[in-house]
Amino acid sequence: MAVILGIESTAHTFGVAVVRNGKILSNVKSSYKTGEGGIIPMDAARHHRENKEKIYSESLLLSGIKEEDIDAIAVSQGPGLAPCLLQGMGFAKELSEKLKRPIVPVNHCIAHLEIGRITGAKDPVMLYASGANTQIIAYASEKFRVFGETLDIGAGNFIDTFARYAGIGFPGGPEIEKLALESGCKLIKLPYKVKGMDIALSGILTNLKQKLESGEYRLQDLAFSLQETVFAMLVEVAERAMAHTEKKELLLGGGVACNKRLQSMCRTMCEERGARLFCPENQFLVDNAGMIAYLGEIMFKSGIKKNPGDVDIKPRERTDDVKVTWR
Repeated sequence: MAVILGIESTAHTFGVAVVRNGKILSNVKSSYKTGEGGIIPMDAARHHRENKEKIYSESLLLSGIKEEDIDAIAVSQGPGLAPCLLQGMGFAKELSEKLKRPIVPVNHCIAHLEIGRITGAKDPVMLYASGANTQIIAYASEKFRVFGETLDIGAGNFIDTFARYAGIGFPGGPEIEKLALESGCKLIKLPYKVKGMDIALSGILTNLKQKLESGEYRLQDLAFSLQETVFAMLVEVAERAMAHTEKKELLLGGGVACNKRLQSMCRTMCEERGARLFCPENQFLVDNAGMIAYLGEIMFKSGIKKNPGDVDIKPRERTDDVKVTWR
């Protein structure tokens, strides 16, 4: 039996979770938000610093676990925003030294994939769409291989950037989704940028900004068209990866996957292919410590554990940089 404390701090969210034997006992978080504009890394880091002790205490209380029962501390090592990652890593090292427990360094992107095990997915292709990351991933030969990805910006950052330009605060994704659901929305033609297995979003963003500036288009119609176009691109490359790998499961991950329209489009594609769609509940799609603790326990049981002086943040670590030794 193992009890793992997980810490997440890659971007706007600071979270602490407790997992015991694959069961998530607590998953508490606090997220940095703005009324207008986007995420400011140093402000987000300050948010984490000011809230970490409170979140830690709440998570322990909710889990019913005492500090001395913790066997290891799992922490997001990367990728992410360096100022934010440093807050989580520093806190993990403080706890490691205080409790005399090892650290398990976890790749944030892989945690998004591995938490999919709770849905029953066995060997899926994963459509991972978050703020900074957009990738099509599948496991093969001791690594999670990237079969396709964005060539410029992540889907979440793309949506948030357009929302910010339109005067919507951060995060903008939920507001864009609401606007796209308003009645009478019309589909406006936007650039469709799929290049083999990859996508590109910066040109679409420029086009959307130009259309908004012109005053000829309603924001609701642009939001609707944004979703229909970009989500179709994501579904296309995900389906191509499923055909290439001959896998019959698609797993969604990342905050953008909370969008009901994206889920619906993926479900339709899977039904037409005779495949199955798996989607964790929203608390495990957005950035959260539950997935860090969950994967941390798996890694810890496989023998992966570090002393605090032997770990550091890896802001640019890619999904396919990590050798998967726990499978």
